[in-house]
Amino acid sequence: MPIFEYFWPVASAFVIAVVLTPLTIKLAFRWGATDAPDTRKVHTQVMPRMGGLAIFLAFFFTLLVVVRVSGPFTGLLAGCALVFLTGWLDDMFGLSPLMKLLGQLAAAGVAVYFGIVIHYVTNPFNGSLDLGVFSIPLTLLWIVGITNAINLIDGLDGLAAGISAIAAATMGVIAFLQGQPQVALVAFVLVAAALGFLPFNFHPARTFMGDCGSNLLGFALGCLSVLAATKSTAVISLLVPIVVLGIPIFDTFFAIVRRVHNKTPIYLPDKAHLHHRLMALGVSHGRSVLIIYGISLLFSGIAVTLTLVQNSKASLALVLLLLLVFLAADRIGLLTGERRGTDPDSEVEAAKTRSAGL
Repeated sequence: MPIFEYFWPVASAFVIAVVLTPLTIKLAFRWGATDAPDTRKVHTQVMPRMGGLAIFLAFFFTLLVVVRVSGPFTGLLAGCALVFLTGWLDDMFGLSPLMKLLGQLAAAGVAVYFGIVIHYVTNPFNGSLDLGVFSIPLTLLWIVGITNAINLIDGLDGLAAGISAIAAATMGVIAFLQGQPQVALVAFVLVAAALGFLPFNFHPARTFMGDCGSNLLGFALGCLSVLAATKSTAVISLLVPIVVLGIPIFDTFFAIVRRVHNKTPIYLPDKAHLHHRLMALGVSHGRSVLIIYGISLLFSGIAVTLTLVQNSKASLALVLLLLLVFLAADRIGLLTGERRGTDPDSEVEAAKTRSAGL
C-alpha cells in the first residue's frame, strides 16, 4: 500500500475527533457523565468525562466506512464497540469491578473468536515457544491487561491519549516496515483519533476521556500488538509490543508490587503511580506529562531498533532496559510508594508549593 493512501483515512479520523469532542463535552454535562474531584485525583473542579465517545466514533466509523476492514479486524472493531460500551456504562452509572472485568473479557473473547490470538511467545535464547492450549487464555489476559493498564495511567491531563498515540504510531511504523500495511493503517487511524481529542484534554483539560476512552485505547492497542506479533516472523516480535507499551505495563506491574509490599489489596487505587511520583517530587502537572511522553518516545525508539537488529543483541538490550527501569522505579518510589532516603511528608509539602501549570 503506497504511503499516500494512508492520508484520507488518517485525516478523516482526526477531523471527526476534533469536531465531535466539543459535542461530547456538552453531552457529558447534560447526561451527568462528570468526574468530581477527590483526594486521589489532581483536578479541582467537576469535569466532563465522555471524550472517549469522540475517539470511538472517529476510530470506528473511519475504519468501517473508509477502510472497510474484514477478517480479524472485524473482531477488533466489534470488540472495541463492546469495551467502549462497558466503559460508557461505567462513566454513566458506575459499574462494579467485576462487571467491568466481565465486559472487558467479553470484548477480548470477540477479538479471539475472529482470530486475534497469540500462538507463541518469544524465547530469546532458543527461538519461540508454541503456546498450544494456552494461546487463548494468554491472549485474553494480554488484551484485558493492556486495557486496564491504559486505564491506570489515565491520571493526568493528556497522559493516556498521548501515550496511546505514541504507542500506536510506533506499532504503525513497525508494521509498515515489516510489510503489514493494514495493521499499520489501523494503528495510524487510532493515532489520528487520539490526537484529534488531545487538544481538548491536554493541561489544562477541558474534558476527560473517561473509562469509555481509556478502555477503547487500551483494547485497541492490545489487539494491534497481537496482530503485529502474529503476522511477524521475527523471534523478538512479541517482546517489541511490551517495550512499545512499556509505560503502562511497567506502571501497572509496579503498582501490583507496591500494593503487595504495602499489604493492601491490588485492586485499590493509590497515589504512587509514575505521574503521582513525579508530582510528589515537585514536577508540575504539565511537565510531568511531557517527561512521561519523553520516556515513552525513548521506549518506542528502542522498540523500532529491536526490529532491525539481531536477536542476540536485542535480548541484551532488553536486559539492560529492564535493569535501568527497575533501578529508576526503585529510586523514585514506584515499588514502595516512597522515594528512597526521603521523608514522604516533605515530598507532599513540596508538591503543594509548586504551580499546577508548566
